[in-house]
Amino acid sequence: MNALRRHRILTRIWASEPGWRGWFTTVNHTDLGRMFMFASAVFFLIGGILAMLIRAQLASPRSAFVGAETYAQLFTMHGTIMMFLFAIPLFEGLTIYLLPKLLGSRDLAYPRLSAYGFWCYVLGGSMLIFALLAGIAPDSGWFMYPPLASTLGSPGINSDFWLLGITFVEISAIAAAVEIVVTVLRFRAPGMSLDRMPIYGWYALVTATMILTGFPPLILGSILLELERAFGLPFFQVAEGGDSLLWQHLFWLFGHPEVYIIFLPAAGAISTILPVMARTELMGYRWVVAAAIALAVLSFGLWVHHMFTTGIPHMGLALFSAASTLVAVPTAVQIFAWIGTLWRGSPQMRLPMMWILAFFATFVIGGLTGVMVAVVPFDWQVHDTHFIVAHLHYVLVGGFVFPMLAALYYWMPHVTGRKRFFRVGDAAFWLITLGFHATFLAVHWVGLLGQRRRTETYDPGQGWEVINLISSIGGFVMAIGFGLVLLDVAMNALVAVRGSRNPWRAGTLEWAMPTPPPAYNFASLPQVTTREPLHEDPDLGVRIAKGEFYLGEPRGGRRETLMVEVASGTPAALVVYPGNSALPFQLALATGLFFLGMLLKTFWLVPLALAGVAALGCRWVWSLTSSRDEGRLPVGRGESLPREVPDTPGWWGSLFLLLADATLFGSLMFGYAFLWTVAPNWPPPEWLQPSMLLIGLLLGGAATAPLLVRLALRSVAGGGSPTPALAGALLGLGALSAAALMLLFALPVPQRHAYDATVWVIGGYAGFHALLALGMTLFVMVMQGRGRLSALRIAPLRILRLWIDWAAFVGLVGVAAACLPGVLA
Repeated sequence: MNALRRHRILTRIWASEPGWRGWFTTVNHTDLGRMFMFASAVFFLIGGILAMLIRAQLASPRSAFVGAETYAQLFTMHGTIMMFLFAIPLFEGLTIYLLPKLLGSRDLAYPRLSAYGFWCYVLGGSMLIFALLAGIAPDSGWFMYPPLASTLGSPGINSDFWLLGITFVEISAIAAAVEIVVTVLRFRAPGMSLDRMPIYGWYALVTATMILTGFPPLILGSILLELERAFGLPFFQVAEGGDSLLWQHLFWLFGHPEVYIIFLPAAGAISTILPVMARTELMGYRWVVAAAIALAVLSFGLWVHHMFTTGIPHMGLALFSAASTLVAVPTAVQIFAWIGTLWRGSPQMRLPMMWILAFFATFVIGGLTGVMVAVVPFDWQVHDTHFIVAHLHYVLVGGFVFPMLAALYYWMPHVTGRKRFFRVGDAAFWLITLGFHATFLAVHWVGLLGQRRRTETYDPGQGWEVINLISSIGGFVMAIGFGLVLLDVAMNALVAVRGSRNPWRAGTLEWAMPTPPPAYNFASLPQVTTREPLHEDPDLGVRIAKGEFYLGEPRGGRRETLMVEVASGTPAALVVYPGNSALPFQLALATGLFFLGMLLKTFWLVPLALAGVAALGCRWVWSLTSSRDEGRLPVGRGESLPREVPDTPGWWGSLFLLLADATLFGSLMFGYAFLWTVAPNWPPPEWLQPSMLLIGLLLGGAATAPLLVRLALRSVAGGGSPTPALAGALLGLGALSAAALMLLFALPVPQRHAYDATVWVIGGYAGFHALLALGMTLFVMVMQGRGRLSALRIAPLRILRLWIDWAAFVGLVGVAAACLPGVLA
């Protein structure tokens, strides 16, 4: 088979559907990555317009440009859009587009999951934009602190849009994080060990893991605050045993890691682009990887950095102040590695390099002001002033937007296949950098003079007028620069001449394919022996196109790729992807219906939406199963690999989804312990006293269900039937569900006290997981009845075992925690 015929066959297999229907059915990572990046750019444009309205308001004292209520919506939505609808989705979009190409794979681990995440993102973001246009946008600040965001401070629907819309969007973030982690670990080119992986792959892995452990605390906080607003459960009401500081803890358990979740992908882009621009290799590859991991770990110990003025004990202030300073060390390791790379190379002053230099100049200033606010006495002086606003923008714009602009111009020839011809971007560079520094150096200055943030006006005669005017002028100059970037990208993407395949002479695999990239990425999957395969073999792209490597011969119209061992990159299994489908879009609509029912308080919609989610989810999973064993199949180069393996992508996905689930449960236990030990107005009127029936159901269910699912797994592996053991597991899960339901009704009303409300949530959480595991068990029993299980196809049972074990664990720990105060009393 010649290269042209192979290309046509693979394109027919992997391409999205033509026309408008293709937008709703595509599962191709290239299309979805572009869609993510385009949507994030639209939201960035909206957020930028809001920023200009804010600067117009602050340009002069006692401005009547907008009123206080509108201004509150503007700054709340500006922060919300930039943090949740632009920065994280842009990372997701770039990584979804780029990762399989860098790693030498044909797609991500779960193509349909990427599509589902995209539609959750668009629908959730659209809820917030609709609220903005309707004049009912969130207005309590993007931190959403109670009591400002509670029913007392925000009696309308404004805060509900934030709590439900952002939670909807965060489903997308969790889905993308699972996708990225499993792709990096298992879907790489043969021979690409972790030590040979492109540096961006490491940054993507670390960032996605941080999302899985950093976003659940905010998801939990949003759930608790919405339960308080909708049903009166007093988690943050002091009079009923709640505490508004609980929200701050949960928010900043997410919020400070979020800063590094935003920075690390940008650092990954710099570590990829800068060596190419300097015509050398990255200095200290292993040190940079270690620094990224250390930065991620340290970031989770800094959340109190944002709460120095809330009355934290001095010993805690000293601990978190030291930790906030320590985080500069791994950041410095990366910066010195980049400087060393420039020193030993020959930097080319191309536009991506210019944006990286702008990053250096800007981010270092943001880092220095970060060390300043880590010092407690200084933080007390500048907390909630414009100095903090300026610091945040120096870190996020300098540390994320500038590197992403470098990435835009570096990978744009790959996306478009065109050579950059128009030079409007050079003028945009100077307008943006000069405008940015004019804006936010002035904001630093006025913050040191005492101007408070979130205040829509100020009195004349305080020395702030000229400074704010300079800041506003700089902001509009920066906005013009971004407009020129948009123009430059459009002109170069649409009318510039075709370019060469690898204009930067880079060594990574994404440049070994034609540009713009084909739907299948690689005609055959290359064997990798170095971090920069194209430098070792300049003809690698031609050899890939000729089908000299793995899976060079299309088979039966199937979308095939390889799964490799985690550490070594040795080929481990053949994976067949599902094709185009409207299921992700339909499932996102059903999920959106749930959030719409909660938002409008039309609670009859909620069970209908959940039923739709369950039905579509079952249809999704069923379409991935098979009724026959395929065994080992040839994959090229004289090798064959198994089609059926115990640790399928579904098993790995469940494992990392449970990591996020465990973080949410840990956050719930932390919140419970915080209220119990710190909140005023405890103890409650009544402690829960465990009954013998509750203990019996709990212990019986938690002991029998995990044991019986293991017996079912052993039975199938031996060629027997798992049905009797699974039937017994159903009974055990039924007992667990009953024990959880007893918690829901054990105390009179959850609105009486924060303890009652917390016990109710713990019971609901444990009950949900028990019922979920019960439903999964029924599904697996149906699979067995339809011949979808065998000694080789045991992966569904192994996945079920994970979820049953987790349901048993949370049932035991949750009920024990709920009953512990009563036992001790």
